[in-house]
Amino acid sequence: MKVTVVGAGAVGASCAEYIAIKNFASEVVVLDIKEGYAEGKAMDLMQTASLNGFDTKITGTTNDYSKTAGSDIAVITSGIPRKPGMTREELIGINAGIVKTVATNLIEHSPDVILIVVSNPMDTMTYLVHKSTGLPKNKIIGMGGALDSARFKYRLSEAMEAPISDIDGMVIGGHSDTGMVPLASHATRNSIKVSEFISEDRLQQVVEDTKVGGATLTKLLGTSAWYAPGAAVSSLVQSIACDQKKMFPCSTLLEGEYELNDICIGVPVILGKNGIEKIVDIPLSNAEKTKMKESAEGVSKTNGLLDV
Repeated sequence: MKVTVVGAGAVGASCAEYIAIKNFASEVVVLDIKEGYAEGKAMDLMQTASLNGFDTKITGTTNDYSKTAGSDIAVITSGIPRKPGMTREELIGINAGIVKTVATNLIEHSPDVILIVVSNPMDTMTYLVHKSTGLPKNKIIGMGGALDSARFKYRLSEAMEAPISDIDGMVIGGHSDTGMVPLASHATRNSIKVSEFISEDRLQQVVEDTKVGGATLTKLLGTSAWYAPGAAVSSLVQSIACDQKKMFPCSTLLEGEYELNDICIGVPVILGKNGIEKIVDIPLSNAEKTKMKESAEGVSKTNGLLDV
């Protein structure tokens, strides 16, 4: 199993590290345009192999896509990260050209590759990959929902003072501060609705804190987060590589599902060896349906800025 990570910055390096540590891939290739940068990150990570007990081979390359040939899965993290005060949508002008070029080069050397898009604005970048590559829809996956759901579960565990392993929760909709739809009505602690443990006001605060989870970290760090995004990507990659058929909310092209068409947005999917093996239809309340529609309108507006 060969995995490529494009972009050796903080998010890309974290992706490579978590994938290697889980020890399910034979090789991880890290590619970057900055001379020597990916090679240095790969060497640094390989020097942790004996300490962390993994046998995955990590190699780095400067913009040489021939080194990615034969990749089963590729992760696109390249592009500029957010700075404090920036929205994900403000990145579109720069990142669209980068993502389109990267995807085309990856497919040229690995025509059967499954692509996972991380670059922001993520739903629109996922849509761009669909429109510019012609890959089957099951092979193009946007990462956002898995990360947003992890942040939702963190905030729920914090509010209930409960171990996070007790918590289950999901965020669908667009991967943006205004587009996320945390499904509070579906969230549970060991199968018991979280509303049994915390007040409605506290639950709504959890929802709002989740929606600005990325912006909160960007303000604190001065740039985008990387540990949780890297971990989220590694979980998606592992479910595909090991055919685990786990369910994650991911940005996928909808063709009538959730009453939406010609849009990539976060909904629950089953991830296995073929990529997205099934889109899972879950019942939404009227309020959640309204929020999902509003989220889709926001994503469509951003899509309209693309030159496709």
